[in-house]
Amino acid sequence: MANPQRAGRLAQEVQRDVTDLLLKQINDPRVQDVTVTSVELSGDLQIATVYYSILSDLASDGKKAQAGLEAANGLIRKELGARLTVYKTPELKFVRDQSVQYGNHIEDLIRKLHSEN
Repeated sequence: MANPQRAGRLAQEVQRDVTDLLLKQINDPRVQDVTVTSVELSGDLQIATVYYSILSDLASDGKKAQAGLEAANGLIRKELGARLTVYKTPELKFVRDQSVQYGNHIEDLIRKLHSEN
């Protein structure tokens, strides 16, 4: 089990680098609007779960973004290997962060409540 501080630092580094790579090196239009919201590392630092959000609520856009990230996974991992100072580059798993949509849904419900009163 890795040191929790080291895992946190590494997660921040992975988040910063993946964001940078998506902006500067991945030219896939499917990942243009992707924002990396957080990264969680497994206890042994072997798997990095990268949470992301997109601006669109359309399911088709979500699928396109996921497909684009999956297609770029190898390149992103290779570039991370060159940037990170770890023995083994973590395997990347991309998961859509639903908290943004959930937050918007809650705000809409609150607005409706206020408009009814």
